Amino acid sequence: MEEHWKLVYVIGILALGFAVKSNADGSISCGFPAIYNFGDSNSDTGGISATLNEILPPNAEGIKLPYLSAYMDSIGTNFRHGANFATGGSSVRPPGFSPFNLGIQISQFIQFKARTTTLYNRLSLNRRIPLSISNLPRPAEFSQALYTFDIGQNDLGHGFQTMSEKQVRDSIPDIIGEFSKAIHILYKEGARFFWIHNTGPLGCLPYNVIYGKKPGNVDKNGCVKAQNEAAMEFNKQLKNKITWLRTQLPFAKFTYVDVYSAKYDLINNAKKLGFVDPFNFCCGSFYGYHINCGKKATVNGTVYGNPCDHPSNHISWDGIHYSETANMLVSNRILNGSLSDPPVSIQDACHHQTDI
Repeated sequence: MEEHWKLVYVIGILALGFAVKSNADGSISCGFPAIYNFGDSNSDTGGISATLNEILPPNAEGIKLPYLSAYMDSIGTNFRHGANFATGGSSVRPPGFSPFNLGIQISQFIQFKARTTTLYNRLSLNRRIPLSISNLPRPAEFSQALYTFDIGQNDLGHGFQTMSEKQVRDSIPDIIGEFSKAIHILYKEGARFFWIHNTGPLGCLPYNVIYGKKPGNVDKNGCVKAQNEAAMEFNKQLKNKITWLRTQLPFAKFTYVDVYSAKYDLINNAKKLGFVDPFNFCCGSFYGYHINCGKKATVNGTVYGNPCDHPSNHISWDGIHYSETANMLVSNRILNGSLSDPPVSIQDACHHQTDI
C-alpha cells in the first residue's frame, strides 16, 4: 500500500541534490549539502502526521531512500542534511485546510536556523556535553543549501470551496505577493538557491471532477476547465514574479519548474502509459477535503474507500494525491531540467543558465 504524504519526487530531490559529481561536459554539479523544503501534502514527509493525525505505515514501501526529516517530528529525526517544513493541507496564506501556512513554515525555519546554530556552536566548543552534533545542520551550510517549494494548490482548492470563480482568480496576486515575501525573508536569512514548483492541474484531481464537474465545464480529458484555468493563471503570475525576483535579489539563483505540464501529460496520455481511467483513484473516501483510505463512503451512488489491488495502475492514489508510480514519472521529467526555467537539472540549480 502506498501513502500520499511522502511523495517520491521529494526522494528524488534528496538523492540527486546531495550527489557531488562531474557532469558529462566536465562541469561540477552543485552537490547541495542540505535541502530545506516548504509546501503541502505534495511534499510532506511526516509533519502533519506528527502534529495532528498519525499516518501509519506502510508508507511508500520499496523506495529504499531516506525521507527528509519533518521539522515537527520529534522522534528519530536527523537534520544533518536539511529539514522539511511542509505539512498536508498547507497554503501560502490563511485561511486554508491547515494552520501551517507558508508564513508559519518560514517562521519555523528561522527559529530552527537560530536554535540549531546556537546548539551546534555550544557543542562544538564544549565536547564534555553528552550530546552529538552529528544530527545537526552545519551553520555555514544554510547559505549553500537548496530551498525547495511546492505550495499554492490548497490556496486555489480552498478558494473554490468558499468563493466564486472570479474571487479565486482575483485572489491570485495576493497569494503570489505573500509567496514573494517569504522568498525575501529567506534571502535575508542567507538562502541563495531556490527550486520552485508551479501548481498542478487542479481540475484533473478526481475529487474535483466528482464534486465540480458540470455540463460544459470540462476539457477534452474530462478535467474541470475553470479550475485548471485558475491554476494556469496562478502559474503565469508565479513565473512572472520569479522573473522579477531575479532582478531584486542579485545573488539568488531561481529555478522555476513546470510541474503542471508533467502532471497534465499523465492525464492526457494515461492509456498510452498503461494507467486506468485517470479519474479512477486507488483508495479513499471524502469527508470535506479529508481522505479516509479504507473507510467507505457513497457519492452519487458510487461506493469509495476500499483500496485497489494494483496501485501502480492508477495515476491518483486517493483522489487528491498522485500515486507512487505517477510521481516517479513526474519526478523523472522535472528533476532533469527539461521542464525548468532556466533548463537546468536539480544537480545544477546553483548555476545561472549562463554559468553552465
